[in-house]
Amino acid sequence: MAKSYVEFKVAADVVAKTGEALQLAKQSGTIRKGANEVTKSVERGLATLVVIAEDVEPEEVVVHIPKLCSQKKIPYTYMPTKEELGKAAGMNVPCAAIAVENQGGAANAIKEVVSKITGVAPAAPAAKKEEKKAVPEPKKEKAPAAVAKKG
Repeated sequence: MAKSYVEFKVAADVVAKTGEALQLAKQSGTIRKGANEVTKSVERGLATLVVIAEDVEPEEVVVHIPKLCSQKKIPYTYMPTKEELGKAAGMNVPCAAIAVENQGGAANAIKEVVSKITGVAPAAPAAKKEEKKAVPEPKKEKAPAAVAKKG
């Protein structure tokens, strides 16, 4: 039975790419492990990607994380089990949630994961466009005000 906090189903290729991204981030970047650390990282706006296990018991441990990520506009995804999530982060124990803070060498993998879960391709560097120079509008001269004569 699906948990109430799991808002979407993640494809197998995205799960594999997420695991790869977590391994790269662990080696060359900074990750935070555990629901409490992830919550702090998201609240402080330091997280660049959050991964939550789909089989956390009790659900209340992580149920707030997707909503918090949405509020802070931080991308998040899911891994099928706590064991897989822990293993992807180089741990020998299960893990409920992980936040990537400093992407390190995982930047490209994380961009790919984010583009797949959001359905939006990562933004390419903008090509230089010819800038249109603003032409100032001529100032409208006011008609001279009628001068009242004292007489």
